[in-house]
Amino acid sequence: MTETGDWTTVGEQVRQTRLGAGLSQAELGAHLGLDRTMIAKIESGVRRVDALELIRLATALDVPLDHLLQRRPAVISRRSDVIAEDDNTDVARRSQRLEITLASWLRDVRQLLDAGTLTLRVPVRYEGSVTSDEDARTAARWLRDVRGIGTEPIATLMDFCERSGQYVLISDLPGEGASMVDGDVAVSIVSVEGDPGRRRATAAHELGHLVLGDEYSSDLAVHVSRADRESLVNAFAAELLLPVAAFADVASGPATREDLIRFTARYRTSWSLAVRQAERAGWLDVSSARWSRTTPTRAEIMDAVGWAPQPDLDAIRVPPGYSHAVMEAWRRYLVSDARAVELLHGQIRLDDLPTRDETDLTL
Repeated sequence: MTETGDWTTVGEQVRQTRLGAGLSQAELGAHLGLDRTMIAKIESGVRRVDALELIRLATALDVPLDHLLQRRPAVISRRSDVIAEDDNTDVARRSQRLEITLASWLRDVRQLLDAGTLTLRVPVRYEGSVTSDEDARTAARWLRDVRGIGTEPIATLMDFCERSGQYVLISDLPGEGASMVDGDVAVSIVSVEGDPGRRRATAAHELGHLVLGDEYSSDLAVHVSRADRESLVNAFAAELLLPVAAFADVASGPATREDLIRFTARYRTSWSLAVRQAERAGWLDVSSARWSRTTPTRAEIMDAVGWAPQPDLDAIRVPPGYSHAVMEAWRRYLVSDARAVELLHGQIRLDDLPTRDETDLTL
């Protein structure tokens, strides 16, 4: 089932997944009808498991079988470290579930790349030095120029990320986001929790980790702390979503709540991010504009955009290019109806697909 040297990998995957599920070794053993010591031996790589036991382990842990067989690529953005045996916090478990889903999402993308229906988008990397917030903002402006949008709003962040080489999945899991790179394939997950502005900020943040460089490499301000690196990525994300230069047209006039609401609505950011960027542009003085402390209501935001639907990072769960690749694989009979629905992560149901003869399925 696996090479001799791989049993340590399988064991560590079982251990981390068990901890992510909040199970003790004894509890997992009870699910499988095994003694706790047997689970301990599996996790240490001492005891081999056969194919049936691997399937039972994957079922008990609620993960794909491949998840237990393959070492996960490095997560370049994580909200917590690898879970320790005595770390039973909800935060640690949520982080682990995000990583499990992230690894599964990577496999989905690779399946379509291998099928030839998805064209690989090589990740965009900023080659300049990033050692300050201003450097990070410069990188964001550079990426906007690369994408040819100047200071205009990013219409669909999902598509923007895909064209920049990062495939984003919107997940129902609690938390915020995470991202990883495996060779030339970059993927990220953004939780559907929170308001749309927060989701876009999380997606832009994860893209920042990719564009600016792996937080564990020497490319991104190696001399600063991890918290400071996160600050650099946050500066990138803010400038990417709402560039300071966008305020140039209103800079000569007095700051008004109505104008800032329009910026928030057009650029689909959180109110707090819009306030920070307006202040950085020199257009808004937060100390004197007391109205800036009151977040607009949903009615105010929707009124500012003419009550047009705002589907980005909500109803749209996977990138458009990826979605087309799934349907192309389905049309070529490379995936079943059920697998096509699974690959689209809730964007369609089985009855949304036309009827076809499944006997022609090749894979």
